[in-house]
Amino acid sequence: MELCTELIDAGRSLADELRPLRFSDPVTHIYLTLDYAGAGHEAYLAKFGATRKRVLMLGMNPGPYGMAQTGVPFGEIAAVRDWMGLKPKIGKPADEHPKRKILGMDCPKSEVSGRRLWGLFSEKFPDAENFFQDHLVINFCPLVWMKDTGANLTPDKIRAAEMTAVDAVCQKHLRRVIELLEPEWLVGVGAYAEMQLSNARDTLGISAKIGKILHPSPASPAANRGWAEVAERQLRELGVW
Repeated sequence: MELCTELIDAGRSLADELRPLRFSDPVTHIYLTLDYAGAGHEAYLAKFGATRKRVLMLGMNPGPYGMAQTGVPFGEIAAVRDWMGLKPKIGKPADEHPKRKILGMDCPKSEVSGRRLWGLFSEKFPDAENFFQDHLVINFCPLVWMKDTGANLTPDKIRAAEMTAVDAVCQKHLRRVIELLEPEWLVGVGAYAEMQLSNARDTLGISAKIGKILHPSPASPAANRGWAEVAERQLRELGVW
């Protein structure tokens, strides 16, 4: 079986295990991006996940104008369309919040984190194929949680017992991806992702090197002061680049 097919199958299994999970207040709406935006996620893996990688980068969960719209991790529209050359047809979540519409590739808003992340990579690797020859970016969890207002809820705002079930399923998937890709480097985009990579490595008992870069979220004051320069310096200091 082709490597990208195994990655796609792993993603489908992840969705199957997450789908039955239920969440209590303050969660009112949940988007499982691997369902309605599965075409985008699978197109990304089919095009760029066909070979083993030297570097696996991990994000946390989908942003509202990134992976939530495209199915691609940090999936800022312009980067997905113009740099990656992907134009997937995106569906609708089963229970769409009226303030959190899914417009897919027609979404007019830009995901700042994705614009920063893919902006750096596309600047260093104008041809996307050259970046993905050695690197792959995935998210730890494909779920989006919202309050009744439509406001985003990060995993730390979800009840601990409910997140325990999510983490167990997502860890299982992460370990499978690491087994398939056999990366030399595991790089967390932020401290949360680095922690999950460390847990996966310890469970697998492998010798991959671990590091992290600053998360590009605009909620981070440090990221708003020249994120690309900081992230590139961190990757060079680690020895990834």
